[in-house]
Amino acid sequence: MDHLAAGHVPVYETPDEQRAVWNRCADRDQAVVAVRDASRGWIVRYDLQHLRRELSDETLQRLRDRVLDFRRLERRADGHSQTERIGGDVGPVSGEVHQPTEREARALASHLSELVFDERNRT
Repeated sequence: MDHLAAGHVPVYETPDEQRAVWNRCADRDQAVVAVRDASRGWIVRYDLQHLRRELSDETLQRLRDRVLDFRRLERRADGHSQTERIGGDVGPVSGEVHQPTEREARALASHLSELVFDERNRT
């Protein structure tokens, strides 16, 4: 799989639902890209831990840039405040990025899945 369409991004709320998504991805030997319904908004999550791989430094920077570009287009926020919002939430093995709506979270997850799923971007 090379990316997820926004409508196919898994959404979960409970720990049991999360485990089911992670187990399904592990069984398929693929990275996790999913959206969590949180108490104050939506969280885009990616995870490569079960693959024992991580994103390369270059890919991690491209992922951060994609988040910033996405937010500028969707929310018309200045780049400086968006950089602060990414902070330590985006790492080489896993990450979480907050979005205000499910639609925006699914769109961002789809946008990031291309980088996360591409095995050439991993070390």
